[in-house]
Amino acid sequence: MRAQALLLAVTVWSLYVWTIATPTLRDRNGNLKGTDFLHFYTLGSLAIAHQGGDLYNMRVQSDVAAQRVPGTAGIHYLPLYPPQVSLVFAPLAHLSYGRALGLWWLCTAVIYGACCYLIWRVCPNLRDFGGTVALVAIASPAFFHLIAWGQTSALALACFTAGFLLLRDKRDFAAGLALGCLIFKPQLGLAAFVVLLVVGRWRLVAGAALSAATQIAAGIAYYGVGPFRSWLRTLRAVPGLLPSFEPRPYQTHCLRTFWSMLVPWSGAALGLYVVSAIVVLAGTITIWKRQESLPLKYSAMLLATALVSPHLTVYDLVILVPAIFLLTDWLISHPSAPQGTGSLIYLTCALPLLGPYMRWTHIQLSVIAMAALLYLIWRMPGRWDRGKT
Repeated sequence: MRAQALLLAVTVWSLYVWTIATPTLRDRNGNLKGTDFLHFYTLGSLAIAHQGGDLYNMRVQSDVAAQRVPGTAGIHYLPLYPPQVSLVFAPLAHLSYGRALGLWWLCTAVIYGACCYLIWRVCPNLRDFGGTVALVAIASPAFFHLIAWGQTSALALACFTAGFLLLRDKRDFAAGLALGCLIFKPQLGLAAFVVLLVVGRWRLVAGAALSAATQIAAGIAYYGVGPFRSWLRTLRAVPGLLPSFEPRPYQTHCLRTFWSMLVPWSGAALGLYVVSAIVVLAGTITIWKRQESLPLKYSAMLLATALVSPHLTVYDLVILVPAIFLLTDWLISHPSAPQGTGSLIYLTCALPLLGPYMRWTHIQLSVIAMAALLYLIWRMPGRWDRGKT
């Protein structure tokens, strides 16, 4: 693992550094550095100007982006983030694009590294493998894409990491506050909301509801209620906008795009997604009701989050970091776990590398690996004695 992680990290990051080592904002392939960060930079610019009415106007945002960042004319992003997200990026929008992107890269790396460290600290069986754990984290395909795209998923990872650590300390309400912050990417909170609601973890649900409502209220306080209504209207229109929302479906790793790429009929693919999502949620709920081990329960919820999410791009897979660490730590102390558990943990980490091959195979193997790993957790008994089934 150490050798493979080192080889992958050196290869991927050296190539990326060489690609972006240009004197302009375009890399050697002609792509804008940071890619999606331009969208957040534009949202921050609108927040500074108090242009809440334009938060969901693609044409105006394209014009603002072209004015702020020369050479970006004609680039459009589908605005789906709630209004309060623009407030987070307002301070960065006071800087030039290059400096803002550099600072955002630094913040992303620090948040990601801190989350990895905090989870590693509570994994006693990984204590002696700190170097290997660090290399695996650095070589993670999800982390690489998170930096390359300039995306926000490190914040979602922070929410899930804080949620686990607080649950571990039996602070349910505070854990709910952390998980409720996922309202900025609501698709990542869907599975957790359903599972926690059905199993009756009311303090968690109450904390999440308060946290989400506070975020929404912040946006309304700054802009008024208009942009919030526009956001809701945009969300309702998402099904018809998916072709423009997912220009690279092979880079998505969830059940919905798994079926849409595999089945040529949209109605059948949607039906299969709904049925499989219900099965995944039902299995995860069963795990939470039956399983005593918090690492197993929480890992199952994270896997369900990725599978059930109606939209999950490769960089969003950083939310699985706690699951990977926790399951590996648990497996070391339970060698009699179901056969194949270790292999599936490994494949869940590595298979996103093969995402582009889905253009020809139409089978996203990472989704299969995550579903199989969740199934193995479902099969595990609710109580384990060390090293025994």
